[in-house]
Amino acid sequence: MNQAKLPPEHANGQCTLVGAGPGDPELLTVKALKALQAATVVLVDDLVSDEIVAFAPPTARIVYVGKRGGCQSTPQAFIEKLMIMAAREGENVVRLKGGDPFIFGRGGEELEHLQAAGVRVTVINGITAGLAAVTSLGVPLTHRQHAHGVVFVTGHAKPGDAGTDWSALAATAHSARLTLVIYMGVSGARRIQDELLTGLPAGTPVAVIQNASLATQRHISSTLCTLADDIEAHGMASPSVIVVGDVVASLALAAAHPQAAAHSAARAA
Repeated sequence: MNQAKLPPEHANGQCTLVGAGPGDPELLTVKALKALQAATVVLVDDLVSDEIVAFAPPTARIVYVGKRGGCQSTPQAFIEKLMIMAAREGENVVRLKGGDPFIFGRGGEELEHLQAAGVRVTVINGITAGLAAVTSLGVPLTHRQHAHGVVFVTGHAKPGDAGTDWSALAATAHSARLTLVIYMGVSGARRIQDELLTGLPAGTPVAVIQNASLATQRHISSTLCTLADDIEAHGMASPSVIVVGDVVASLALAAAHPQAAAHSAARAA
């Protein structure tokens, strides 16, 4: 990555965008841990667990800059200003972000602003929630027999943006046999369901996983035609990911026939 040069008086300041993963501190990468332990200032997202923040040095200044849809949030411009100011003061800044900085984490925006300001910046990937969620259930995102690819997509558009063309995406997913992993889609689940039904079969398996990788994780199995009703019936809420595709069919089978699923698992073992 080409890094813009800082003026000599700011040569020691830098910023690292660190992916904290889905929440379980044991899923933090070694590289992320080292960056956090070397930080002098840590700007923490709302979804980062306290156990991960605790890896920062006791001398580090911790600043909580949470951003949650539908809640009062720290303005993005203010977060970027804080990072630039701290780096210019010679601080080793870590921007600690849930999941991966470059998957619906505004990491791209922050990288651009930091580079434009002449701040040295690096990025450390984290395990994204969409991957951790299905893996915890023993489900793959791709499978030679069921899914030839995977699409990560947001269910929440910024103000003034029309957002995802769900009908077009459904048609593509059906013809290309793709798994859809939808972030921030619970509040708009009924609209997403209705538009996906224009291109995907009503019985397409769906899973909704809340609080992926945490002790409070829970999930439901559903089908595309009953998705919104099932989310409401079970009180599923953010942060959740919605996974649409044949790869999650085994979850629906286990929910419908728990004894048969257990018997199959025992035979496989």
